[in-house]
Amino acid sequence: MLKLAVYGKGGIGKSTVTSNLAAAFARLGKNVIQIGCDPKADSTINLLGGDPVIPVMNYLREHDREPDDVAEISKTGFGGVLCIETGGPTPGLGCAGRGIITTFSLLEELKLFERRKPDVVLYDVLGDVVCGGFAAPIREGYASQVLIVTSGEKMALYAANNIYTAVQNFRDRGYATVRGIVMNRRNVPGEEEKVRAFADANGLPVVADIPRSDDINRFEDAGRTVVEGDPGLDVSRRFLALAELLLNEEAERNP
Repeated sequence: MLKLAVYGKGGIGKSTVTSNLAAAFARLGKNVIQIGCDPKADSTINLLGGDPVIPVMNYLREHDREPDDVAEISKTGFGGVLCIETGGPTPGLGCAGRGIITTFSLLEELKLFERRKPDVVLYDVLGDVVCGGFAAPIREGYASQVLIVTSGEKMALYAANNIYTAVQNFRDRGYATVRGIVMNRRNVPGEEEKVRAFADANGLPVVADIPRSDDINRFEDAGRTVVEGDPGLDVSRRFLALAELLLNEEAERNP
């Protein structure tokens, strides 16, 4: 099972990257679960035709009980991708990271992975703050690899460095490792040079170069990923190529 956490600064496009990767894995015939770990709970909406799933924390508040089945807190989206959102506390009350910890504990109780037997699990995680619940995917063994999404913007690279440092702090414990950088272009001056300099300084490959694309926006306006909307587009082929790369590596590690 490929267990991948996608981290990045808020607004950098990590949810776009994650959902398009999920769609790419699905197009390649894989059984995929995507878990959105952001209080905004918008990670999976473009896999669901714009119709969001109820976040786990909302469910718990509204029903005052835990669900009896994963079906109560999930929806099946494009290509059979199972979509789950952790959500967060009532705004201004409580810690957002607790939503992740609570959700992960609940999914273990419901034996999600044993029953679903996914080929790929994707975690879409806010990377502005890498502590508490937001570090759970890399700290508790849920994910084995991390992709860092960044542009050439100063604050995006600042967050990317914080994420990389956080993962490195756990490297002696057998937790997740950083697989590489996804450059999600914003067309800022010197963007490629800045991103590749950061990657080279930390010994990381740039595993995907995603161009700024009106096609992504066009399909997201319709509640779809670009990989679902038109897999033949150049930007879609880049997501498919990344998915194939990661699957091939996983097959080599676990023949």
